[in-house]
Amino acid sequence: MVLEKFLPKSKAPDADYLLGLDIGTEYVKALIAKVNDEQIDIIGAGRAHQELGDMHEGAIADIAGVVKNCEEALAAAEEQAGLQAKRCVIGIAGELVKGVTNTIRYRRPQPDRPLDEAEMEFIIEKVQDRAATKAQKQIALETGNEDVEVKLVNSALVSIHIDGYKVSNPIGFQGKDVAVQIYTAFAPMVHIGALERVADELDLELVAVAAEPFAVSRSVLGTDTNSSFTAILADVGGGTTDIAVVNDGGVEGTKMFGIGGRSFTNTIASELDISYAQAEKLKVNIDDDKVKASVKKDVASAVDKTLDVWLAGVELALSEFDSVDHLPSKILLCGGGASLKQLVEALEKSDWHKDLPFTKKVTVQHIRASDVVGITDTTNEASDHTFITAMGLLRVGYDTMIGTSDNDSLKDKLNRILRI
Repeated sequence: MVLEKFLPKSKAPDADYLLGLDIGTEYVKALIAKVNDEQIDIIGAGRAHQELGDMHEGAIADIAGVVKNCEEALAAAEEQAGLQAKRCVIGIAGELVKGVTNTIRYRRPQPDRPLDEAEMEFIIEKVQDRAATKAQKQIALETGNEDVEVKLVNSALVSIHIDGYKVSNPIGFQGKDVAVQIYTAFAPMVHIGALERVADELDLELVAVAAEPFAVSRSVLGTDTNSSFTAILADVGGGTTDIAVVNDGGVEGTKMFGIGGRSFTNTIASELDISYAQAEKLKVNIDDDKVKASVKKDVASAVDKTLDVWLAGVELALSEFDSVDHLPSKILLCGGGASLKQLVEALEKSDWHKDLPFTKKVTVQHIRASDVVGITDTTNEASDHTFITAMGLLRVGYDTMIGTSDNDSLKDKLNRILRI
C-alpha cells in the first residue's frame, strides 16, 4: 500500500488504537485514535477529495476510486499519528439505509416468574426479526427488487416498560406485558459488501459498519446510558442529508434523503451556465469581496431554489416520526453541507416547520468538537463540524470493542450486545 513509505515499521497493539473512516460523497475523512479506558484521543487526522463518479447519493459507485481516496486520507492520518491502526469502523449512508425504532409488546406466559436475561434476549430477537422484515419490504418497494437482501448494521435499546411502568433494569421484575423499544438500522447487502471490499483492499480489520446518523447520535451521547440528551441531529453531506431524532438519550429513528451539498453546486452550475468546479468555488467563496455583486445575487438565487427543495426534504423526513408526541426544538448540524450559511439561516428563520409538532421555537447550531463526549482531538485538525461523523464512528468502534463487564447494568450489557 502507498502509505508504507511514510510510516515507521513499529506497530502499536491493535486493542489500543482505532480508525474511524467516514467515506462521504465529497470527502473521505480518516481519524486514528488511541483508546485510554473510556477516553478516546484522536492522534491522526486526514481527508481526501472524492471525484464526481466515486459516490452516488451516499453509496459507493466506484470501489477502486474510493480505495485510492481512502489511501490518501489514511496516509495523512498515519503520518501524523506515526503508526498504523488496523481496526476500523466505516460509516454507511444513503436513502436505502433504514433506521427505525420499533416497539414490541410481549405477553409473558408466566407473569409471576421474575424476568431473566435469557428471556430479555429472546424478546430482543423478536424485535430485530420484525424490524428486518419491515426494512426488507421497504427497500424492496423502493428498489423494485423483491429479492433484495438486507443486513442489520446497528441496534440500540431505547426503553423498557413492564405493565406500563418504565424500568431501567427489568431483571427480577414480575409482570405480564413487556414493551421494549429498540432502534435498528438495516442496509442492503450490496452497499455493505462494497464497504467490506474497501476495507479488504486497504488491509483493514472491519470492526463495525455504522449507519452514519446513528454514529452522530453516539458522538453526543457518549457512555451515559441515563442521558437525557434531546435534539434533532442533521448530517448534511455532499450527496445526502441524514437525520436522527434523539429523545432522553434514546434514538427515536433515523431518516435519509438524497439532497446534499452537491445539489446546491449543481444548481449554481446550471443557473449560471458554468462548470461544476467553478460553481463549487463560487459556493464556497460567496462572501469573498472579489466576487461581483451581480454574480453573488445569481448564486444566492440558485441556492434559494435548492434550499426550498432541501427544506421540504427535512420537513418530510421529520413528519415520518409519527410515534413522537412532539419534536425536539434543538437542531444540531454537522457535515460539510452544513457550512452553507444560507442553509442554517433558512432552518432557523423560515416557516418550513409550521405543520410539524414543535412546541418551542426552533434553535439551530453546529455540533462542535467540544460537544462530543469522551473524545479529544489532540491534533487540532478535526475540530470543526465536518469531522463529527468520523468521531461518532470512533465511539461506535469503542462500544463494539469493549464488550461487557460484570459491573455493567443490564442496559449497558444489552446495548453492547446490540451494537454491531
